[in-house]
Amino acid sequence: MDIIVKYIDELLEKSTPEAPMWNIEKLKQGLKSKWNYIDGCMIKAVLEMYAISKDEKYLKFADDFIDYRVAEDGTIDGYSIGEKNIDNVNAGKTLFELYDITGKEKYRKAIDLVYSQIAIMPRCESGNFWHKDIYPNQVWLDGMYMGQPFYMEYETRFNDRKNYDDIFSQFKFVIENMKNPLNGLYYHAIDTSKQMFWCDKVTGLSQNIWLRAIGWYSMALLDTLDKVDNSDHKYDKECRMLQDAYVDLMNAMIRYQDESGMWYQVVNYGKLAPNYLETSGSSIMAYALLKGVRLGYLPESCREHGIKAFNGVCNKYLSEDENGEMHLGGICLVAGLGGKQMRSGTFDYYMSEQVVKDDAKGVGPFLLAYTEMLRLNK
Repeated sequence: MDIIVKYIDELLEKSTPEAPMWNIEKLKQGLKSKWNYIDGCMIKAVLEMYAISKDEKYLKFADDFIDYRVAEDGTIDGYSIGEKNIDNVNAGKTLFELYDITGKEKYRKAIDLVYSQIAIMPRCESGNFWHKDIYPNQVWLDGMYMGQPFYMEYETRFNDRKNYDDIFSQFKFVIENMKNPLNGLYYHAIDTSKQMFWCDKVTGLSQNIWLRAIGWYSMALLDTLDKVDNSDHKYDKECRMLQDAYVDLMNAMIRYQDESGMWYQVVNYGKLAPNYLETSGSSIMAYALLKGVRLGYLPESCREHGIKAFNGVCNKYLSEDENGEMHLGGICLVAGLGGKQMRSGTFDYYMSEQVVKDDAKGVGPFLLAYTEMLRLNK
């Protein structure tokens, strides 16, 4: 385990708010990092490291990183609500925790700013948020993780649960429309207008089961449940819906777990070349399984699957280079649908995306899974 702390500490030491070593997309483009979901994933994980270890260096890093972006009036450098991109809500999750710990009023103001994006998000006829303004009528599994846990936490803490029904109904749509009833897995996205070249013209669904999208969605279910206030049992039925969806998905994914402990990039294609065991989604699954057992949603028997997944990632992709520096490999850099790149969502498309080391979309979930391993040992 010490090797993992060494890896994380090396990454943090080399990173600044403008050039975090884990934001490979920005580093490749030679651009400064702005407010984005990738940094949000990483800082959330660093805050979890602080929560479990109580080592002040993790809190200081997270606070310095977010403080650098947030002005005293709560405005956030590099963030525009007018972009109407649900990904941008994700980093807002870090603000709740930092506000509680530091009491900085600017974080409370920034929370309100991020929340104000929710009011202006365009929606499908179903009521679900579009994934982005540039992706009309599209719901992506990734977006459920980026937006809903923040939305739920805000409603619970600051808005008297007024929009709970909205959140639950967005999940209900995904459960009823994006799941493959034959294997229990979910398709990456749906175009509710059925217009996009990548979608099935009858169902509107994309063609494949992408591992990281399933991972984001697992965390969306789990982390949203975690923020619900159902102390008066008013939302028993809705919480049960999320819980059942989560448990069903975990059971479905366990059936696809490779003997290595990991999962394949296109989950249901297994060993069909050139499919590969992918780090980010496997790390998310490790986290989702371990946390689900800890919270009592899953039986104890699922814990071994989570531990096996975490160890599988370590064994295959965590290694030291010739200079003695640690790296985590096997991370799909990005995958999406449509856009300027005309991404088609075929098996060949998911195989064509770049595989990199040390990107936060893998490192953040890996670190979250590690914190669950630490909780086990406590």
